Amino acid sequence: MRKLISQPYTGQPTDSQHCSDVVGQSLPHESAAKQVSGEALFVDDYPEPHGCLHGALITSTIAKGTIKHLDLSEVQRSPGVIRVITHHDIPGHNDIGTIHKGDPLLCQQEIRYFRQPIAFVIAQNHRLACQAAQKALIEYEEAKEPVISYQQASQQAHLLPSHRMGTYQGTYQGQTPVENLPRTDVLGNLPRTDARKAFRGQTLLEANPINLSGTLAVGGQEHFYLEGQISLAEVTEDGGIFIRASTQHPTEVQNLIAEVLNIPFNRVTVDMRRMGGGFGGKETQAAAWACLASLGAKLTGKAVKFRLPRAIDMSTTGKRHPFFNRYELTTTDDGEILAATIEVNGLCGHSADLSDAIVDRAMFHADNAYFLGQASIIGNRLKTDTVSHTAFRGFGGPQGMIVIEKAIQDLAIQLQQDPYDLRLKNLYRPGKSVTPYGMEVEQTAELHDVFTRLETSCDYRRRRQEIHAWNKHHPVLKKGLSLTPVKFGISFTATHLNQAGALIHIYTDGTVQVSHGGTEMGQGLHTKIQQIVAQTFGIPTDWILVTSTRTDKVPNTSPTAASSGADLNGMAAYNAAVTLKERLLEFALNHHACLSPQSPQPQQEVYERLSSQLDPPEIKDGILYLDGAKIEWATLIQQAYLNRVSLSATGYYSTPKIGYDRSQACGRPFFYFAIGASCSEVMIDTLTGEMTVERVDILHDVGRSLNPAIDIGQIEGGYMQGLGWLTTEELIWNDQGHLLSHSPMNYKIPSICDYPKQMNIELYDVPNPEHSIYRSKAVGEPPFMHAISTWCAIYDAITAISEHQCIADLDTPATGERILMACQQQYEWLAHRTQTATSHNEADREASR
Repeated sequence: MRKLISQPYTGQPTDSQHCSDVVGQSLPHESAAKQVSGEALFVDDYPEPHGCLHGALITSTIAKGTIKHLDLSEVQRSPGVIRVITHHDIPGHNDIGTIHKGDPLLCQQEIRYFRQPIAFVIAQNHRLACQAAQKALIEYEEAKEPVISYQQASQQAHLLPSHRMGTYQGTYQGQTPVENLPRTDVLGNLPRTDARKAFRGQTLLEANPINLSGTLAVGGQEHFYLEGQISLAEVTEDGGIFIRASTQHPTEVQNLIAEVLNIPFNRVTVDMRRMGGGFGGKETQAAAWACLASLGAKLTGKAVKFRLPRAIDMSTTGKRHPFFNRYELTTTDDGEILAATIEVNGLCGHSADLSDAIVDRAMFHADNAYFLGQASIIGNRLKTDTVSHTAFRGFGGPQGMIVIEKAIQDLAIQLQQDPYDLRLKNLYRPGKSVTPYGMEVEQTAELHDVFTRLETSCDYRRRRQEIHAWNKHHPVLKKGLSLTPVKFGISFTATHLNQAGALIHIYTDGTVQVSHGGTEMGQGLHTKIQQIVAQTFGIPTDWILVTSTRTDKVPNTSPTAASSGADLNGMAAYNAAVTLKERLLEFALNHHACLSPQSPQPQQEVYERLSSQLDPPEIKDGILYLDGAKIEWATLIQQAYLNRVSLSATGYYSTPKIGYDRSQACGRPFFYFAIGASCSEVMIDTLTGEMTVERVDILHDVGRSLNPAIDIGQIEGGYMQGLGWLTTEELIWNDQGHLLSHSPMNYKIPSICDYPKQMNIELYDVPNPEHSIYRSKAVGEPPFMHAISTWCAIYDAITAISEHQCIADLDTPATGERILMACQQQYEWLAHRTQTATSHNEADREASR
């Protein structure tokens, strides 16, 4: 069941307030027909240029050490091999780290992770290149046991400085300098700036505050995009590179290729029509393969295609960061949070990549939707001897958000309250609406409304009673239920990335071509842009073509990430369309005046008189309505062209209001928050650990939806991907640092069998109070975190064994094995309690004698 919840908008209307027949409609994805028929072109589908060569990687077979001897002679002599490239052949930079350096394109000597690229083989076809790569003879000096786990990483120097935000001082001035932050001790204890210290020197209104602490290990996640990493590079006549790459960040690929080849940026053109999925795995991780393909093309003078086999792709590209989180809460005896200390520890891999910002976002979302009172949030970036972990849908937000939800589940056990009631009383609310980093949560009423409305629509109270009765009568099968909120900040936390550009051409037959800086990875961005431009012009969508993303059309683009694709690029396209529309309407009024030759007044006076007396001109359904006349769109365009009116315009947009002072840990890092709530019901088999999702209800806020069908699809897909992260997708490295879960045979993403038996998705149709594009809200990342309600429901089912008396020890992902072990702990607790009670009874009887 999927439907729309409507609510009247009481805010100020804008020029985008009254939607017509385009924006807000569930139009099909612009590539849907081509994709189901097989006509949609991905990088591997383009015809290969004449003489195209193919690349393959030679990678390390150890995780940590140095290369003692490298013999590539057999590789070079293999059939079909044209060239073998090492770091010595790179004319420019070998380090392709963007924000922080430390990411060598090809290994020089030091091995930092398993499957690190060492050399690049170019051959006549893909098979010959892969076969030749296997013949490399490499001798290593293997280092001591690689650092893989949190326990190992926490005892060595951090990859990057720690960061802290919070309200201990009652102000954001004078925070402890980052370099002086206390670190965890070897026993893993929180620094002694715990939640209880918040009250030293203060008068407590609460006589008996509740103190609670706990930990949660959060697993990483493989992106598992359907289209693997791939690039096709060609040399241009001016010594540059034209490359098709499956990337979320064409500008970064352009810049890094130029730096590796030591050529100007303007000599590199990156073209990206569509990706077969990205999810963050092609934000920075696509650059290396594009650089190698370009390097091969430059050195051979031939086109080079390079695609990673799935096992290599999974082994040598970064994942979602695993985290190890800890919390301490101080609450009233009724469960209202008074103070919190939360520590998030990101396991970053061998280099920084995007880890600094990812751990920051985990910190920003460690509160989720709750006011934490006196709060201190600490973020550590830990170094491990693995591939450098990277962006993934949610960008650290899910890993931070789940810790407070685990804390509330634990608190509910301790206080013997329904977790829903604890969540409701701790939601951000008037008077308690400022986050630990100083940003006001302005939509507290909507947050409360979403949460309580879903509680009513999913019949939470009745189902809670029914599940309680079920669990009393079923000793093996246990059910769990949980309703959790989501509050997710929308914007890049790196302020300079919150900008976008667009280019619109109108051709003389009236058709329109749009280029923008966002990339299409299946999320429907091009479809939404098409709708936005059609709505703005007042013409049908099928007159508009959104072309591939190209760095020679829209320069200096930001990555398509942070759920910002439609917000940024949609507004840029809107601004370009408005510029053109105003230009056309001004021409139409002038042209109308020119048709009155008897008028003795100068043309400008005629224009001013007419423009003040005529009804405002309007373009609707491809018709210009002007002073009672109807002019076809194509006629208007032809007349404008003949009168030398420019039919091309650029648009630009930068997000307003945002700014975060990291040195003071205070500011407004987000333009607005997307909110939502989800309710999950699960059933577990306590003897096997098997779990099924019985029902999921989601109410999600997308503002005024640009395309409800696409938004609901994003919510559904986001939830399922989150379900995989929290239940089935487990990354496993062995003691030598080798990734064992490197193929579909040993890494399990959700299948149709894992889909909830009943799934209800509704849109909370309330306009965004911020002036976003057509008052919509971002929808890419926030729905991912609705799966946290399913993890909490599993927790609830496990603790039903002890009748919710014993806190569950359940890390993520909650695989069958982990569920089974957590169930066993509940049974052991029951046995111990029974044994203790028996011992006490015997002692009492003995004493009575």
